[in-house]
Amino acid sequence: MVVVDEKAGAKMGESRKVPTLYEWMGGMPAISKLLETFYGRVPSDPTLAPVFAQMSPEHSAHVAAFIAEVLGGPKAYSGEHGGHPHMIERHLGRALTETQRKRWLSLLLECTDEIGVPADPEFRSAFVAYLEWGTRLAVLNSQPGATVTADSPMPAWGWGEVKGPYVP
Repeated sequence: MVVVDEKAGAKMGESRKVPTLYEWMGGMPAISKLLETFYGRVPSDPTLAPVFAQMSPEHSAHVAAFIAEVLGGPKAYSGEHGGHPHMIERHLGRALTETQRKRWLSLLLECTDEIGVPADPEFRSAFVAYLEWGTRLAVLNSQPGATVTADSPMPAWGWGEVKGPYVP
């Protein structure tokens, strides 16, 4: 009897191409839908509305491009917006709170479930790990005295790499 991994379409024990998180999630259509759904709810959220009161109409598309690139998709955010240093710059001086961070994360995950983003443990573990890491950096980079390092590399997130403890 041959055992087949139905998701991958390969016989168990045979090598197969592991998709990026971007591919597994559904690519740009899924990421765009997620961010459009999320940012559509932000204006009526009492915790997040003040943070995004001046949000441009392109905001969800910019964040979608950033997250897509981080998860292994096209490098459009770096090419069109300036990469990670630009994203850090967008958070400077905002003094985000832990309450706002947690609400951003919980609302995004509610939207993730609602639109049908893959819910398998491996994907969700990696995706939530990135969101936790990224939102914590956003809070740190929004505090008084935070600065942008011009050569700050674009994050690249995969299926569970641990890169050691955070050292500012």
